Amino acid sequence: MKNQLILEAIKSALTDKNGKEVKVNLKEASTLTGSGSGVGGRVIYDDAFASLRMANPLRVSSREITTIGSDQAFVVKTGNATNPTNPWGYPVNVNTGSPNIATSFWQLPLQAITAQLPIRTAAMDDINNLDPAVVGDLMLEFSQQEALSMIQNNDQAGSGTTSTGATNGLRGLNYYPSGSTAAFGTSGSAATNGLHTVKTVSTATGGTIVYNDIASLASALPAQYWSLQGTAWHMHPNTILALRELTSSTGQPLFVEVGDSDGGAVAHVFGFPVVPNPYMQVVGSGNFPIYLANWDKFVTIVDHEEFSIQRLEQTQPGTVTLYAEKRVCSTIRDVFAGVRLES
Repeated sequence: MKNQLILEAIKSALTDKNGKEVKVNLKEASTLTGSGSGVGGRVIYDDAFASLRMANPLRVSSREITTIGSDQAFVVKTGNATNPTNPWGYPVNVNTGSPNIATSFWQLPLQAITAQLPIRTAAMDDINNLDPAVVGDLMLEFSQQEALSMIQNNDQAGSGTTSTGATNGLRGLNYYPSGSTAAFGTSGSAATNGLHTVKTVSTATGGTIVYNDIASLASALPAQYWSLQGTAWHMHPNTILALRELTSSTGQPLFVEVGDSDGGAVAHVFGFPVVPNPYMQVVGSGNFPIYLANWDKFVTIVDHEEFSIQRLEQTQPGTVTLYAEKRVCSTIRDVFAGVRLES
């Protein structure tokens, strides 16, 4: 269609209204270059765009709430209402023994993630769609940074994880203590409270993953979470590749590709969907490359109701500056709802 339009335009230019051919002096000097660049017009910009960043995969199925406060407290009932030694019959033992309604709580501050982006006003005039492209990419960049902090940040120390926020960042999943059984952390409002112990399975062969590691991790998740919607694996794409490359002694793949979306190799494992999460750690000594959890119960993300984006026009001549601020916190809420693999 486009070539046909060009041919019609040439035909129209070479003939007059009566169809008489127009003579063109091809010997006349021309200023056209080989490409025609810079001749007969100016540079025209296509609509601006940004390469797609991966939004925070933890938000796919984790519990999300909003708040108007500067801090968020979480409360869990830890006691038993029935007597575990003999819950039958009508004995009454008020305030004695194990039946109780004990609770534990912990408190986290909402941390601020900010960005400043100067843009020349001339660029804004010349480039179409620049404003929405910049804002859209900024939102995804925020999502990218919060994902890294939610997984890899140590909120208890001021060094070592400065790129993910350190004490100004979120409480990363990888910095919760490990144990053979899950347990809630100490109760209180201090920054050291609420550091729950996550049930952790170690790989059988050190810095590599074998099939039985995945089987052991799946069985480590308590059965009450198996059939809930939102139970899924999170692992780095390189970890998914490592599992796809696992073979038997005869060279056959252990995770078989059957050709559809549900049965694709490592698209689902033991019935649980696999979420590719590039913000996870890869397989390596001391790393946590795989989590299996019912994410709606395991992780809660708290967003402040106010999200600030300002356009400042007096920061420097010829430039406007976009300033954005978002406040958020995250926590392991039900520590029994997730398990992880340590390599």
